[in-house]
Amino acid sequence: MHGRAIVLKLNNAVAECLKGNQDRRFTARDLALWVRNCYPNECQLKLQRSQSLKTEADLLQQLVAEIGANRPAIERKYSHIRTTEDRPRLYYWTEVSEEAEVATTEETEVTALESAPGRLVDTPPREIELYPKLAEFLAAEFGLHVQRIDEKRSANKRGPQGNRWLYPDLVALEDLSRDWTAEVRNCVSEAGAQKARMWSFEVKLLLNRTNVREAYFQTVSNSSWANFAYLVAGEIEGPDTLKELRMLAALHGIGLIKLDASNPAESQIFIPARERQEIDWANCNRLATENSDFQKVITLLWQFHRTGDARPTEWRA
Repeated sequence: MHGRAIVLKLNNAVAECLKGNQDRRFTARDLALWVRNCYPNECQLKLQRSQSLKTEADLLQQLVAEIGANRPAIERKYSHIRTTEDRPRLYYWTEVSEEAEVATTEETEVTALESAPGRLVDTPPREIELYPKLAEFLAAEFGLHVQRIDEKRSANKRGPQGNRWLYPDLVALEDLSRDWTAEVRNCVSEAGAQKARMWSFEVKLLLNRTNVREAYFQTVSNSSWANFAYLVAGEIEGPDTLKELRMLAALHGIGLIKLDASNPAESQIFIPARERQEIDWANCNRLATENSDFQKVITLLWQFHRTGDARPTEWRA
């Protein structure tokens, strides 16, 4: 920026950094370091004028805090600046519209399949590649046994993507009896009490203002039969997306998981699902009748209730 004023115009500096590094993503700390390096005189004056800032480290932390606090104003002023909702929040500049971002993520399945097996390393991930990552997180966090449900195996073809509203991406069994003594298991079996819960998951690469409601109600449609239902996202973008999801969750009880594909153990449950006390068996019957993957889930659940063995090696994400 030419003709720099001696007073640091932080929002403009952040925009300058992001525009000059389009489609790269920065944390607030990354941006603060960039500002400190590119505007040394202005930053030094800020340090000297402040009574609360004593060191360079104090200054850097102050810049980080101001960038975070100014985020809504930055996004209002610069329509090309986007942020993610995960932590640490990431900032980036893109010329692509929010609608096009969603379309691009949905097209990666086709693009990746057409280029396999010689797919380039930097090709965007496919949704299907998130499934084993999510299964890893669910197994570690809740001890769940996870099964992939492939909508293409449905005997009833409902037109392009019609089955997306009927079948979730993943279904899981939670064995409530895994730490029980034999006597307690026997008592529960005799009493006919609950010893397993079913979970259902709809997975998206990206949630933003454009697709958040459609994705959420798709999850309501294909997952509400289970004890717990979750919408899972690889990325959540936009200042209003998470707010919308919290409002919808309060009404419908579907939870939200932010999946960290690079490190599944760091995934976060942003919104806990509300438990449904009874499984919707009529819906399960419909799903199992039409889809072999879901039929396998019901078979494994039946075997579990008969034998107490969840058969973990037979579940496949």
